[in-house]
Amino acid sequence: MAEAALFDTFARAPLRFERGEGVWLVTEGGERYLDFGSGVAVNSLGHAHPHLVEALKAQAEKVWHTSNLYEVPGQETLSRRLVGKSFADKVFFTNSGAEALECAIKTARRYQYVKGHPERFHIVTFEGAFHGRTLATIAAGGQAKYLEGFGPKVEGFDQVPFGDLDALNAVITEKTAAILIEPIQGEGGIRPVPKEFLAALRKICDDKGLLLVFDEVQTGVGRTGKLFAYEWSGVTPDIMALAKGIGGGFPLGACLATADAASGMTAGTHGTTYGGNPLAMAVGNAVLDVILADGFLENVRDVSLIFRQGLAGLKDRFPDVIEEIRGEGLLLGIKAKVPAGDLVAAMRGEHMLGVPAGDNVVRLLPPLTVTVEEAREGLARLEKAAEKLSSAELKKSA
Repeated sequence: MAEAALFDTFARAPLRFERGEGVWLVTEGGERYLDFGSGVAVNSLGHAHPHLVEALKAQAEKVWHTSNLYEVPGQETLSRRLVGKSFADKVFFTNSGAEALECAIKTARRYQYVKGHPERFHIVTFEGAFHGRTLATIAAGGQAKYLEGFGPKVEGFDQVPFGDLDALNAVITEKTAAILIEPIQGEGGIRPVPKEFLAALRKICDDKGLLLVFDEVQTGVGRTGKLFAYEWSGVTPDIMALAKGIGGGFPLGACLATADAASGMTAGTHGTTYGGNPLAMAVGNAVLDVILADGFLENVRDVSLIFRQGLAGLKDRFPDVIEEIRGEGLLLGIKAKVPAGDLVAAMRGEHMLGVPAGDNVVRLLPPLTVTVEEAREGLARLEKAAEKLSSAELKKSA
């Protein structure tokens, strides 16, 4: 087979999937894989969900794209629904999480500008964060491996150690505009932020005239068992970025904000050609139809509890392989004693997919539609993977 004419930016696994059915992916050769990666928390309702398929097909037969030069009725519907279920008053639709974060950053800076503080453009972020791959969002994330080789880091991001309030207070100056944080770090290794820390951030922002920005690209839209992860803490942000799960597999992101926080974003200050196009809006509304249905999020929490209990049992059985179980809802992580890549590969050997993360963690992100039986199937495959790794470790130490 001829080599693909692609940038060499991904170390892809040698798997080619032809179709998907719920929590399963099927290769070109007909092999079935249990998908507990969900395209990195994107396929919130699994593969080929009939309601999403029908919504996309119906819209595709009408109009695909008109641009934001004209009104898009689906945007009006989806924005009202998101506002009705959140702290926000305003929504800006994007194509991706990075764009949602770019909008959030610009919204926070613009807010300070129109309030008479143009010097306030710095945003405080936290070590281990991941906010995207644009020049601004890699600067916000602050990870050297993503910054290297791309010239001077975009100015205006001050990073402090995860969970360190003293360091946070020390870095805030008259130039600070906002604080940006993931309620649970995803790429950073499924590290939940304690609700007391989030409450402390809210107080600092209120006391100092700063905006609190939550990155819920990975945690939002039901992933933690509530529609938004911030609901667990009772701490509401001023601005929030969403993506991944809101599109169920279709490229869609959103930046939500209070009316005050969005007051600087007037006509001409920001824009997008594709963002909020009719196809994306049809799918986004269909995703909410399912996730907001009675009992759906309760079922996510119930399945999560059973799955997590099973993971705890595996940790007890294989202490040489599993160090810790982390996360909330169906955003779970296994901190491994062996290299995380080895665990991902062992899972793949059992026809199960997971996602590596920082801090030597493997993310488990099944579709929110996963059943108890499918969760148990996942546990059985994880057990086999851990058993093989444990045996290998015993042979090494013998």
